[in-house]
Amino acid sequence: MTTDFEDLATSGGSKPKGQSAHTRMPVVPAVVLSLVVLAAILAPWIAPHDPKIGKLSLRLIPPAWQEGGTKEFLLGTDSMGRDILSRVLHGARVSLIVGALGSLLAGSIGTFIGLVAGYRRRWIDSLLMRLTDVTLALPLMLMAIVLVALLGASFKNVIIVIVVLLWPYYARIVRGETLVIAKSEFVDLARVSGASSTRIVLRHILPNVMPTILVLATLQIALIILLEASLSFLGAGIPPPTPAWGLMVADGRDLIGTAWWISVIPGAAIFVVVLATNLLGDWVRDRFDPKLRQL
Repeated sequence: MTTDFEDLATSGGSKPKGQSAHTRMPVVPAVVLSLVVLAAILAPWIAPHDPKIGKLSLRLIPPAWQEGGTKEFLLGTDSMGRDILSRVLHGARVSLIVGALGSLLAGSIGTFIGLVAGYRRRWIDSLLMRLTDVTLALPLMLMAIVLVALLGASFKNVIIVIVVLLWPYYARIVRGETLVIAKSEFVDLARVSGASSTRIVLRHILPNVMPTILVLATLQIALIILLEASLSFLGAGIPPPTPAWGLMVADGRDLIGTAWWISVIPGAAIFVVVLATNLLGDWVRDRFDPKLRQL
């Protein structure tokens, strides 16, 4: 890899425009995600009302800017009289925790399997990769619904289903990276010097595949948020009365013509967070992928 001085020399004194475009952080998505994370953390203190408790006498109050709205319920109330703003704030906690925890666990398991398969090879590689291929061949959404139906709808079971279905994505990519790195000269030198397999994997191979894992984990968070929201929308995810964005969208689907805010506002929150996460994930990929950095 060339140094900054060499890059400047070969580019006539300035870096290529493409490179600076690749490494420039998308400010708006980063700010949006930061605000969502901050709001989720502070939800118990900044939410104006209890997200699980409402009054039927306060049901279907429109947002404050519409006729009939009130400043007490800035985003209106749902069919149970619960404050939409409070439920959106607490729903952000659910989505972000599921996204982060699901990505962390699936990434850890998939990385371990990929490292073992790529370094050990032989029969263990064939066995683990056939298991990976079978899992990848299954339709993601359909299998998620089936597994949640078997295990029961709960926060813990949603995490389990996500991990079971998403670890193969990490395993397949990490295994491919490991196969290449394991043939490198520095790995051969470590092996000749008497380093154990565990030391070689942890000290020499894992650090070199970490950028790839980071990129995949960032992109997977958006997929997990969508998956959790879809399961909750279908009644197979986070059970009520826990405020979850997908569940909130489902609560208002029969009232979309008269009380649009019940579904549209949490749906907009899903859209904004997933879009911001994908844009930030694209930047992470461009920033840490050596092939793209050389363009």
